[in-house]
Amino acid sequence: QKARTKSEAKGRAKARREEDPAQGGPMRVFARHGLDEYYEHPIREFPITSRMLLGATIGVCGFLSKVLWHWTLEDGSYVWDGEPGQVIVMNHQSMIDPVILVCSSYAHGRRTRILYKSELDEHKVLSWYLSRVGAIPVKRGTADIKAVRRAQRALSRDEDLLIFPEGTRVYSDDQEVEIHGGFALIAQLAKSKVVPVAIVGCHDGAPGGGNGLRPCRIFMKAGQGISFQELGVKGRKKQAKAMERLAMERVYELRDALRAKHPGKL
Repeated sequence: QKARTKSEAKGRAKARREEDPAQGGPMRVFARHGLDEYYEHPIREFPITSRMLLGATIGVCGFLSKVLWHWTLEDGSYVWDGEPGQVIVMNHQSMIDPVILVCSSYAHGRRTRILYKSELDEHKVLSWYLSRVGAIPVKRGTADIKAVRRAQRALSRDEDLLIFPEGTRVYSDDQEVEIHGGFALIAQLAKSKVVPVAIVGCHDGAPGGGNGLRPCRIFMKAGQGISFQELGVKGRKKQAKAMERLAMERVYELRDALRAKHPGKL
């Protein structure tokens, strides 16, 4: 009887690890952890060295970005004080975008993971660094179920997720952009709200999307989180499509409001 009970307990533990690989407990400081372990574990369980690296990065980037770009986040409480584990969607102008959003969230006690294109992993040092600061890679143009599940688990552990549905940096209104709706599926699986955020002014601070930085003013504006319940649509696929459409409409409405308030900012 005891042997059977012990076996059943092991079976349940194995099932929990398969459902959430981070069930194995915190990562050890001097152990050799692979990239997958960083993608799967909550940031609070990273080795102290990795958490120190993240804190140092946030401190340096937050200070320098404030000095260089004097950025502000209007209605930031929608991001900082929202429900734990929310999906943040944002228009994408340059590599400045994720830096200042993550720094802003961190300063208010939030831990935000970025979903980034897996092509960046071709650069081994960059891949190593991104894993240590909590970013999660996704294979664009594919049904990357592994990335979806990792993102879902991060949200369930009360970590926020920053996604750029445009999939690439947008340099002008004339540029053709394909919206990637995977963020809606991730939010749906995790039962999370979707928070729209817009940014303008990065073209002044990083001409060409990030090659050569210069001082300027950058403005951001957040909108109220959107829940699936308020969509008024039934059926998982229809709900996901409705969320994809509404969330991006809100992002562009916020962007247009910033442009009207700050003429000349694109």
